[in-house]
Amino acid sequence: MDNLLSNEDKNRSEKKTSAMVSLLRSCCIIPQRYTFAIVALIGLCNAFTMRTTLNVAITQMVRHRRLGRENLDPDACPSDIVLNTTTLITNPYAMFDWEEKTQGLLLSGFYYGYCLSQVLGGYLALKFGSKWVLGVGLLSTAIFTFLTPIITRMGGSTWLFILRILEGIGEGPTMPALAHMMARWIPPHERSILSAIIFGGGQFGNIFGPVISGILLDNNRDWAYVFYFFGGFGLIWFTLWTLLCYSEPTEHPFISKKELEYLNLILPRAKESNKRDPVPWKAIIRSPPAWAMLVANVGHDWGLYTIISDLPKYSHDVLKFNIAATGILSGLPFMAMTLCATLFGIICDLGIRKKWHSVKTARKIYTSIAATGPAIFIILASYSGCNRNAAMVYFIISMGLMGAYYSGMKVNVLDVAPNYAGTLTSFINTVSTLAGIITPYLTGLLTPDSTLVQWRTSFWVCFVMLVGSNIIYCIWMKEEQLWWDDIKKFGYPPGWKHGPLTKDEESKSPQDVELIEKNIGS
Repeated sequence: MDNLLSNEDKNRSEKKTSAMVSLLRSCCIIPQRYTFAIVALIGLCNAFTMRTTLNVAITQMVRHRRLGRENLDPDACPSDIVLNTTTLITNPYAMFDWEEKTQGLLLSGFYYGYCLSQVLGGYLALKFGSKWVLGVGLLSTAIFTFLTPIITRMGGSTWLFILRILEGIGEGPTMPALAHMMARWIPPHERSILSAIIFGGGQFGNIFGPVISGILLDNNRDWAYVFYFFGGFGLIWFTLWTLLCYSEPTEHPFISKKELEYLNLILPRAKESNKRDPVPWKAIIRSPPAWAMLVANVGHDWGLYTIISDLPKYSHDVLKFNIAATGILSGLPFMAMTLCATLFGIICDLGIRKKWHSVKTARKIYTSIAATGPAIFIILASYSGCNRNAAMVYFIISMGLMGAYYSGMKVNVLDVAPNYAGTLTSFINTVSTLAGIITPYLTGLLTPDSTLVQWRTSFWVCFVMLVGSNIIYCIWMKEEQLWWDDIKKFGYPPGWKHGPLTKDEESKSPQDVELIEKNIGS
């Protein structure tokens, strides 16, 4: 009798669940891969706002001393504020006396933590799914962001530096986990446009962050408001992510059967997967295309972090914009990048679909546009001197052209390694994050007096990194799926002498493995 009642309760529960699922499916007109793209866009927006909040806020956290008639920089731009004597320019909440070197170190602190958790994030996403790896990571960063004013006022620059490292550790798994999910959710012919949309969220963050920060900090308001606002925004996003997104299409409770069958059919996946198989690090480390993408990403990140971390300081300290204008103007280049990334994505997908060019040619063209274009216009901006309008136009154009990157190298990871996209992304980002560590600190060393000539040197370094890395990428990049991404399908390349890469082979004797490799090679 009890068993009968139990079965009836179970059947009733299944009917209720089925009815709920049917209702959700009928309400969700938008395909779930697009829902994922939209929520991921908001998530990256949130991630980038939290990593860049300090870039604008620090201009109001530090007391600035300026000399009136004694101007030691002959190339200095005129300020809107006219001073006749040595004056302490501050607001009631500017409470720190940090020199430029210290500020550069604080701005780079995030990236110390960011590079530490990249590989771990890729591993966890591969083994346990991406949803919670990404979600919990950004949740922790949101909590740390919210606590920043309290921690900084208690412990000064030391505690703030440690807190920024912890924020970076929380955000580290974001890109590897996101790449892993994109490989599971985005069909090949939609990669350029949907990648541009998703990664455009980062640029929305670079727009949203400085603009809102400038508004919140205007009229000498407390800089703490910036951290409270964006920390709270992160908590709201985590709720959306938890309810709407899932690691795999097969795990999604209310995806339509039509979309699920379509994704299972079109997305390249290993036919036989074994989660116990180790990540093929031996093959990845020996893969020239992987290193080509890594070098391209280092160059891109060097240019991007130069703008993200240093444009607010350049606008405020060199071009002498007030804080509200600094926030708004710092966001305009990223608005251009977002719009151009979407446009480039549409054109790229159309060109591949119409067979105007191959996938390989597309990746080279758009990566080159994203590297050489910004390099040229950043230099033009530095030589525009105190012409504020010209400088900002050049910065806006440079970042607009950088939007082509998402149709080039950024999506190339999904081409060559759909099964290990998260792992490959973690490998690339771990090394390229060094750009985020070095760039703000090096800029602080190169611009101790924050003069126009000193900043020009920093921009020339950026030029060399962008152009040089692009040349290396164009020589060694590939566009087809690499053999180590699916060993059971492609086998080992001729001359492979570095041992087995899967658990099945490890359980065999060395003679068996040698025989298998010989058969594959033949």
